[in-house]
Amino acid sequence: MTRFRGGCLCKAVRYETTADPLNQRVCHCSECQKAIGAAFNACVLLRIDDVSITGPIMTFYSSETLERGSCSRCGSSIFSRRASAGVIGLTVGSLDEPSLFEPDMHFWVSSKQPWLKIADSLPQYPEGPPSKGY
Repeated sequence: MTRFRGGCLCKAVRYETTADPLNQRVCHCSECQKAIGAAFNACVLLRIDDVSITGPIMTFYSSETLERGSCSRCGSSIFSRRASAGVIGLTVGSLDEPSLFEPDMHFWVSSKQPWLKIADSLPQYPEGPPSKGY
């Protein structure tokens, strides 16, 4: 079982999980671009109950159902959480070992930056990924 660990830039926030991810995804939506401050948001999707987070987190809702969390000290983006579905997406940039990330899809590619060329053969969805109940 892969063990994902990570945290923020100032090391005040830490998280870990021993659970297998539901999926590993790359979101190109404009909300993620703004929230992350980059062209896309790469994240590891897990069940909320499988992730332990410690430290000073501040959150805000970027939509009715999506809550984003970052360190209240340094501002590092840590997660996006959809409590109604019981899932949390840990940002790949906050992983201690980002090389463990193995993406399996791109979604909201209709909003991707025009200069970004997706060179892998992963599935691409114009909008949200196919629903699996999360």
